[in-house]
Amino acid sequence: MTTAKFSEILDGYEFCAFGDLMEAQAFISLERGTVHIVSNDTELDEEPPDDIETGPYLAIPDKAELGLGRNLAIEFSEEHMPNDVSIVLGFFRKRGAYSNFKEFLDRKGKLQDWLDYEKNAKESRLRHWCIENGIELL
Repeated sequence: MTTAKFSEILDGYEFCAFGDLMEAQAFISLERGTVHIVSNDTELDEEPPDDIETGPYLAIPDKAELGLGRNLAIEFSEEHMPNDVSIVLGFFRKRGAYSNFKEFLDRKGKLQDWLDYEKNAKESRLRHWCIENGIELL
């Protein structure tokens, strides 16, 4: 079983989730429990191991793999604003869905509730992914 710090896995996930501007992927070493970032950005502090593509590494999932996109926003709406679900569904049929969704939540006084909900879902699903993949968390 691999042992790793959850904070490092979360940091790797968030670095890659934030970086739509640069393509990046985070991997966890199944031997050492260390997290490595692979990116086209040449300014990263560390070079990833040479065997990252072929060695005992597991790619940390992205937002879509963890179900943290559109469906989570709809789930939140169903739980916290059931009368507004049709409005939220409408946002996700057009471009700019997330910015429109967040502006709507702000007007409704629900933005902080959403941010907390999203953070909890992200951490919970990432922890579950670790358990499924035999990664013991510190």
